[in-house]
Amino acid sequence: MVIHPTDLEGVLLLEPAVHFDARGFFLETYNQRSFAEAGITKGFVQDNHSHSRKGVLRGLHYQSENGQGKLIRVLQGEIFDVAVDIRPESRNFGKWAGVFLNAAEMKSIWIPEGFAHGFYTLSNTADVSYKVTDIYNPEKERTLSWNDPDLAIRWPLAGDPILSEKDKLGHSFRELEQEGLGKVSGD
Repeated sequence: MVIHPTDLEGVLLLEPAVHFDARGFFLETYNQRSFAEAGITKGFVQDNHSHSRKGVLRGLHYQSENGQGKLIRVLQGEIFDVAVDIRPESRNFGKWAGVFLNAAEMKSIWIPEGFAHGFYTLSNTADVSYKVTDIYNPEKERTLSWNDPDLAIRWPLAGDPILSEKDKLGHSFRELEQEGLGKVSGD
């Protein structure tokens, strides 16, 4: 596995070793020892799978308690994946990093606790799989506005994104910052 750091400390782009032969291919999507060597030591407790059509934007989500680290990969299609640093003590507080992930390249991204996360679907459809380090807690889930001018995320949009009602009501970064980001703890 080749590890590529991003502009945000702790957020890593992971490029697996893929073994091709006449039958197809094989790769390890998770190996506890290799991940620990890369500094990813949290255990995973839940696997999620989302299916989205072109133009769907999900996020930017985080939990104010029970923060979730996420290991994200695309099984089919292509997305633009974004992490926003919401750790008040971080030198990158309020900064974002975005990467293109697709099924053909088989890369994944590790986003530790303390980051808001979202993605935009670029292909006709996309299936995204992600492992998380803590159980989903809907009462503690928070949403940052995907188009917050203070974050200034450069989404590769092809028209207005398709949003859930929850994502349409996302809070501004300033609003959440003033409220202590919804009391982020344990991140």
